[in-house]
Amino acid sequence: MKQFALLAVMTALVMGSFSCESLNEEEENNNVCRKMELTTKSAAFAQQGNTFAFDFISRVNAKTEGDYIISPLSMQFLLGMILDGAQGQTADEICQVLGYGAGEADEVNAFCLSMLQQLPKLDKNTTLSLANAIVVNKQYALLANYKSTVSKFYEAEVSNHDFSDATGTARQINQWCSQKTNGLIPKVLDDVNPNALAYLMNALYFKSKWQAQFSGNNTAKENFTREDGSMAPVQMMKNKTQFSYGENETLRAVRLPYGNGAFSMIVVMPLEGKKLSDVIGSLSGSTWQTFNGNMRECNVDIWLPRFETRFHIEVNDILSAMGMPSSFNVGKADFTAMSNHALCLSLVQQDAVIKVDEEGAEAAAVSMAEMRATYAPSVGEVVFHADRPFLYLITETSTGVILFAGKYSGK
Repeated sequence: MKQFALLAVMTALVMGSFSCESLNEEEENNNVCRKMELTTKSAAFAQQGNTFAFDFISRVNAKTEGDYIISPLSMQFLLGMILDGAQGQTADEICQVLGYGAGEADEVNAFCLSMLQQLPKLDKNTTLSLANAIVVNKQYALLANYKSTVSKFYEAEVSNHDFSDATGTARQINQWCSQKTNGLIPKVLDDVNPNALAYLMNALYFKSKWQAQFSGNNTAKENFTREDGSMAPVQMMKNKTQFSYGENETLRAVRLPYGNGAFSMIVVMPLEGKKLSDVIGSLSGSTWQTFNGNMRECNVDIWLPRFETRFHIEVNDILSAMGMPSSFNVGKADFTAMSNHALCLSLVQQDAVIKVDEEGAEAAAVSMAEMRATYAPSVGEVVFHADRPFLYLITETSTGVILFAGKYSGK
């Protein structure tokens, strides 16, 4: 059975009614749920970032058969680093795709820095890490201002490598990805392109335990109805306790908190007569914020499959269709703020994995972009029962930022 799912240790879907509060030192030592502290502009971007996330989810869903897992937040970090190297129309398009107005790269940087500094500290029972790196062809150089910016706002590791050793450099990139994802994503490349200027990468890793864990004694095989109406047995975890629940004319959703409640998985199912595509098409940053804020505590008899999903996708066409075509166009791309030799993006991809069991969830994503050089190197350098297809989201509670998002269809 194919396993593909939709990753997004989601930077949120949770700007509604929550119990998280700002912490003093004593509360922090007791691992009390805390809020993200954002500027007014960055707080607004959390919602706009979810609009980006749902648009991204919708386009991946339309392009993909079967399960998938993606990380909107990881892609936002990657695009933020790319944005800092862009100018003119290229920069304006990237800003707008991310949910900001033209010319607001500084605000994108501030948002990403807040996520980078605060997300890992929200829950002592949750392991969350964000890492950024730029691997540069030693034949070229990044501009000093660009290196300073990505170092300040993304804590990016910048290193120079011999791209003529295509396999050896790819091995070093893969080692970085494996290290930053606790071994969940050991490989993203077979070889580097000797004609590339640089590879930009973001890695996101998440592991946490359910606040209300499932008992393994209750897990049993149950039928799962696929989108085509066929049925297949899956290992279904079962629990009965209080969770936040909500529904509207299109969907039903249950929030399953992790650890101290700073992060949650939100399982979203279509109502009878609706399809998952109807659910995804109805969601945006604003509609989700309203729905999420109206979820209320109640007793829930929940079934949730135990599953693992791995997914790889190239997103050049998706990002271009979302509004940044200039970045991939040799004649229109302007990345001269990154390097005198930056030409255009030649590849943007994401690898992601999620494992869900009775104890909790572990997920990781690596987003990577290949920046093409302006010329080639010199010679020699080349009841809520989730028994039907459902969407799931892992979110940060106080901002509603979507970290991971996924689809499970039983395949």
